[in-house]
Amino acid sequence: MTPAHPHNAASKGDYPWWLVALVVIAVVLAAVIIASDVYSQVFKVVSAGIGITVFVTLVGFLLATALGLGIALMALSDSAVLRQIARFYTEVIRGIPVLVLLFYIAFVGAPAIVTVINVLLTPLIDGGYIEPMLVRDVSLMWRAIIALTIGYSAFIAEVFRAGILSVDKGQVEAAKALGLSRYQRFRLVVFPQAVRVILPPLGNDFVAMVKDSSLVSVLGVADITQMGKVYASGSFRFFETYSIVAYVYLILTIGLSLGLRRLEMRLRKGRAER
Repeated sequence: MTPAHPHNAASKGDYPWWLVALVVIAVVLAAVIIASDVYSQVFKVVSAGIGITVFVTLVGFLLATALGLGIALMALSDSAVLRQIARFYTEVIRGIPVLVLLFYIAFVGAPAIVTVINVLLTPLIDGGYIEPMLVRDVSLMWRAIIALTIGYSAFIAEVFRAGILSVDKGQVEAAKALGLSRYQRFRLVVFPQAVRVILPPLGNDFVAMVKDSSLVSVLGVADITQMGKVYASGSFRFFETYSIVAYVYLILTIGLSLGLRRLEMRLRKGRAER
């Protein structure tokens, strides 16, 4: 008797008991938070950092996506110089841990950028038209966003590159034969097909950035993790605090994962209908 293939089991529509279990656990924990004064207080403090976490993640991911697309296009360029620059950037950035990159951008990169800006604006500064820029003018939150943007752009660039390369070259040649420009070929032929391949891993990177955004707490940015860290150090309720922190992150990441999975299913259904 041959064992059932995983794909066959999935096609039969396995009931998502794991999701039922997660929902039950989430509801039970929500009831505990409501019933307990301690957990309610912890949740109130921790939830104050949700806005910062969402802002850092959204802005960082949008910037990383734009930069990653640019790096991917450079990697696929006809210019050998641009291809080498893109490969150099990708390999170097992917080899640096995000936490190290956060510290480097915050305490090395930001001061260097401020110095360069002041040098470029020296005539205006000497003329008294503007004040010289100070390092403290660049908030720690934006330093963290820049670090996440740079760190994730290298991985997203590889996602875009793989997606673009997945498009059949015959269709590109056909579009070229029709007289379409390089930009038109990318916009009308390549990207609409590549996006189906790009979206799933891109969504995974987005969920990963939600979790990695917790690293910005090392810079004192008041996100979910930082709010929990401050409360726990003052109240010594480490179990309650970090249980709530984990609970909030799970709600965010699992909700996003389910939404992205539904989007992926719709894309597959649309492609099958065609």
